[in-house]
Amino acid sequence: MTEDQPKPSLRSAIPWRALTMVGALLVIWVVFTVLTDGTFLTPRNLSLLARQMSITAILAIGMVLVIVAGQIDLSVGAQAGLLGALSAIVFIDKDWPLFASFALAIVIGALLGFVQGSLVAFLGIPPFIVTLGGMLLFQGALLGVTGGVSRSPTADYRYVGQAYLRDEVGWTLAGLVAAWSVWKAIRESGIERLKWIGLAVMGGVVAAVLNAYEGVPLPVLLVILLAAFFSVVASHTPFGRHLYAIGGNREAAFYSGIPINRRVIGVFTLMGALCGVAGVVLTARVGSATSDAGRMMELDAIAAAVIGGTSLLGGRGTVWGALLGALVMASLDNGMSLLNTEAFWQPILKGAILVAAVAADMAGRRKS
Repeated sequence: MTEDQPKPSLRSAIPWRALTMVGALLVIWVVFTVLTDGTFLTPRNLSLLARQMSITAILAIGMVLVIVAGQIDLSVGAQAGLLGALSAIVFIDKDWPLFASFALAIVIGALLGFVQGSLVAFLGIPPFIVTLGGMLLFQGALLGVTGGVSRSPTADYRYVGQAYLRDEVGWTLAGLVAAWSVWKAIRESGIERLKWIGLAVMGGVVAAVLNAYEGVPLPVLLVILLAAFFSVVASHTPFGRHLYAIGGNREAAFYSGIPINRRVIGVFTLMGALCGVAGVVLTARVGSATSDAGRMMELDAIAAAVIGGTSLLGGRGTVWGALLGALVMASLDNGMSLLNTEAFWQPILKGAILVAAVAADMAGRRKS
């Protein structure tokens, strides 16, 4: 990087933004706890909530990287539904091994992402148009693959989306998080030190709550591992830093020698692979491949990323912030379902929160 190139912003926003979202999440939880007479905060419901957010969270992890690079992907929901269906069908009809059927979804997802990224990078087609067309194409392909009939894989396949891990695994994960957080807290000071101490405590609380029911859901462990990996990729690799630079100032990135086209293709390829993972988890959790699987999930993924602090203008956002956004979205869905709220209120409330999050981001940019 040269001196003329702006340094990528690796934080979702200034600290008040993250604190505001945590505060909003706590308010949501308190309100739903009161309205449901405590049902919302029971270990069983919180475990269900964690499983519900896992698919949106997986898609949001990739969406952060896409948006940070100044791109957008509207096809992720339909793509996840199609890839999950393909994986389940080859497992059921072709007797493919479990690992091979999972790998098929990820590989095809990466290829589809590569094609979309190439259209954006080399032909200059706006990503909105490319991925909107991809969404329609994948929805049609999903209907053709399933024939409009639900296909249910065996329990071996469903294990990925429905299994719980033993208590020892949850406590081990909490111990690793605590050790890492304490090590980081020692190296920091002030509010950063408090943040890491809070993370250590939160890890223990989460493990205790989930173990009080059935244990840590396997999809939640998968989300944590993916988030940790892609957080490192975003913050500590040239590829990740280049994405922030491209989204922050594309012209400066070009003159700094960053291979913009290759990075754009790479981020769409990663997004496609994550769609494969999300599709497998979705099909396994629901227990069947359906013709409307993944519908509208692209909007939830984008909303989760933006609510978590990712700027739609590019150059700003974090993977962990997207998980917070996914938790906010899942909490709204879960709480309103417990209250038997009429269905039309859910998109209204989520839309209002999304607009508020974007407004907060624009206000923060104007101040800075």
